Amino acid sequence: MEDSYRTIKLPVKDVLFKDRNSKFFGFAFPINSEEDVKNYLAEIKKQHYSARHWCYAFQLGNNISGIYYRYNDDGEPSNTAGAPIYGQVQSFELTNILVVVVRYFGGTKLGVSGLINAYKTTAQQTLSEARIIKKFVVDRFKVSYPYSLTNEVMKVCSHDEIKIVSQKFDTSCEIIIEIRISQSKKIEDDFGKIYGAKIEKIDI
Repeated sequence: MEDSYRTIKLPVKDVLFKDRNSKFFGFAFPINSEEDVKNYLAEIKKQHYSARHWCYAFQLGNNISGIYYRYNDDGEPSNTAGAPIYGQVQSFELTNILVVVVRYFGGTKLGVSGLINAYKTTAQQTLSEARIIKKFVVDRFKVSYPYSLTNEVMKVCSHDEIKIVSQKFDTSCEIIIEIRISQSKKIEDDFGKIYGAKIEKIDI
């Protein structure tokens, strides 16, 4: 099961490309929702309020949850801006990402091929400056157990793939863990072997 994906760690901003007096500024943001897309676009439009176009592409999801993407030419001729930007998202094999290219018109029309090249190149240069990281699709579980079983539970939790999100120690204990999906079944089985411990999958 392919439970990993590539995204960027931090935003990249104001990567400049010029062509015949038109200026193109590239931005890339790691995102988790369409709400993030709306917020970043609003932020960029406020910053570059006098620009002519704010074209973008974003992709969310992975091979397990499914891929969702959109792109927008924002007034440029059809498929001369959003599609070339999205092409670079695909070329870099990234997801959970928004790429925006802001254009300031320089007075000379670039033509269809010129626009495609400008938006593609700006997106490419922007993503080339990003720090690309690998992340995993995870399941989240709640493990409940009496304090006397702490050592046994912690032994299972020492597994390299487990991340402890939170923990509560008392007479009755509880931990929240995350584990990459490809390892979930094994970890469920390991906790299931501890008599008195209860594991249940919860929403993230």
